Amino acid sequence: MATVRFLGLAETLNRKPVEFKAPFKKSSEYYGSNVFNDKAMREFLTKEAYVAVRGAMEHGSKIDRSMADQIASAMKAWAMSKDAMHYTHWFQPLTGATAEKHDAFFEPTEDGRAIEKFNGAMLVQQEPDASSFPNGGIRNTFEARGYTAWDPSSPAFIMNDTLCIPTVFVSYTGEALDYKTPLLRALQVVDQAATQVCQYFDRNVTKVHATLGWEQEYFLVDSAYFVARPDLVMTGRTLVGHSPAKGQQLEDHYFGSIPERVMQFMREVEYESHLLGIPVKTRHNEVAPAQFEFAPIFEEANVAVDHNSLFMDLLEKVARRHNFRVLMHEKPFAGINGSGKHNNWSLATNTGTNLLSPGKTPKRNLQFLTFFVNAIVAVDRHADLLRASIASASNDHRLGANEAPPAIISVFLGQQLSAVLDELEKVESGKLSPEQKTELKLNVVGKIPEILLDNTDRNRTSPFAFTGNKFEFRAVGSSANCAQSMTVLNTIVANQLFEFKKSVDSLIEQGLKKDDALFNVLRDLISTSHKVRFEGDGYSEDWKNEAAKRGLSNLPDTPRALKAYVSESSKALFEKLNILNHIELEARYDILLEDYFKKIQIESRTLGDLVTNHILPTVMAFQAQVADGALKLKSLYDEKTFAKLAKPQLDLVTELGNRINILSSEVNAMTEARKVANKIHDTEARAIAYCDTVKPHFETIRYHVDKLELSVDNALWPLPKYREMLYAR
Repeated sequence: MATVRFLGLAETLNRKPVEFKAPFKKSSEYYGSNVFNDKAMREFLTKEAYVAVRGAMEHGSKIDRSMADQIASAMKAWAMSKDAMHYTHWFQPLTGATAEKHDAFFEPTEDGRAIEKFNGAMLVQQEPDASSFPNGGIRNTFEARGYTAWDPSSPAFIMNDTLCIPTVFVSYTGEALDYKTPLLRALQVVDQAATQVCQYFDRNVTKVHATLGWEQEYFLVDSAYFVARPDLVMTGRTLVGHSPAKGQQLEDHYFGSIPERVMQFMREVEYESHLLGIPVKTRHNEVAPAQFEFAPIFEEANVAVDHNSLFMDLLEKVARRHNFRVLMHEKPFAGINGSGKHNNWSLATNTGTNLLSPGKTPKRNLQFLTFFVNAIVAVDRHADLLRASIASASNDHRLGANEAPPAIISVFLGQQLSAVLDELEKVESGKLSPEQKTELKLNVVGKIPEILLDNTDRNRTSPFAFTGNKFEFRAVGSSANCAQSMTVLNTIVANQLFEFKKSVDSLIEQGLKKDDALFNVLRDLISTSHKVRFEGDGYSEDWKNEAAKRGLSNLPDTPRALKAYVSESSKALFEKLNILNHIELEARYDILLEDYFKKIQIESRTLGDLVTNHILPTVMAFQAQVADGALKLKSLYDEKTFAKLAKPQLDLVTELGNRINILSSEVNAMTEARKVANKIHDTEARAIAYCDTVKPHFETIRYHVDKLELSVDNALWPLPKYREMLYAR
């Protein structure tokens, strides 16, 4: 019976690694060879066209149509030299996945032949069906027109035989229908704000890039186990499953020797990534069994976001070639760690300075403190909006669990940096004497490099932690598009930097010198942002109580967390900076709520199917076997002996019957709750109904199914178990 429980058991247990060997010895020999990067542009573009593209990339300057034709012709020639015969506008709609529609470099001629054609109009703009993507009511079903438009700041690349052109996606009336458009707007605004503040310290700074280094965690399971689990196929997570005797308690998987079959998979992922210019550098086992991680070197944020979306697609495709399936759900297995996507964020100038890296001089450290403190204040003032940016049905399972940051947004600095801020806060407001200024610069600002030598530890319970030269936004979910959190983070930091400059300039106009004005404003900002700073254990109940006293929000579920997107303050913020207007914000709110309740709906239907069509028939059949065995005993013994010998069987029959009744009742109650929720027309109310009345049944059902898994004959159990899935290599 065991081999019938799921397809491919014997093949799985005897699976040999699919060997992968890159055709090159060194990454430097092929890195970025499938990217229309600077090297390719210099080779295929005219000097005039090259200057135009670089201007668009670096300064956002427009490319006229005649120049676009030149660029398109060169891009086609490059792509065809790589055997590409199709092109697509590659974009990131609000589905959470990437989208592409392939067209051939093909056009028939009047004489019955064909030519390869790709011109500027095809490069710059296409018209996909906007109504078929989530739009939050911006477009009616009969209003299908939408546009994709080329984003020159992210280089084109070749996947398989197709030239992929990164684009934005907007409606016919101009509203953003994707993740990239608001991100580009936010990056432009944070560039403006940060550059203005940098002028206090270095007049040579003319541009500031937000940088991002993501860390992608994921699980691998054998394909045979995956297809035998309807819950994994339908929802990406196991809705039932008893914890194995050995989970992660021995802590022996983390950074352990990578299994050979997984190593072959990782080698191919690295090779494919490097072809596409994705700077993947690190690979390792993660904490949970069957959990792993890739991490690249940081890049400019827009390119990094594109690369992460592309990388997730690569993971899926390469995994199938190695008879694996990738799970990027934040909590695919109960009882062990889930997966996140830590977003390491900083700001870098055109002069090569990391604005969140302390320097060796008081001047550099004053600049560091300026951006460091303003980032903290931005998080403090917009914590709920930052929480909304990482809210999803899948991340709800991870946030607040025993391995992930809590749903309470706080900032970890480390005791020594906290002490530096506390010392700066003690400076009296007003004009500083020369002695005070010297003492302050030497005692506070001047000693930061020394302090940071011992301040590189990390608080893994903090959702937003400073890690030496960057902030690590640890609360972002594994399956998320980084653009959402990066749009919010860069927006709130930009707004805070604008406010900071306004305050400093006001004091300078009142007669204070620049350094005095900077110190006074920083001191006041430090004083007002204490509540968001927390150095302790974010998992503890004490922190929840302390956070409540401080007035920090604790929003553990998505429907309530998302409300921050449409608050009056959020609308004012996004509209003031021209990131998203109120129509776009309300549309996104509606889309995210709909995504939430649809995912809970799918999980509910899948769970009902599992219990009704898989679990209960198996349990009933096993119960009948046990009862039949007990009856046979009765024919062999007297009543007293029978009662003694058959007690375990009879108790088991009773236990199975009780759990069958409970499960049947719970599934019916869950189904009825879902029917009621489905009749609610208001999206927000329906999402809350799914959260409050449908989802609570999941845990009760799971509890009893998991108990039955331990009681029912292993040969009969219809689903692959955790001990099988987590340890198959």
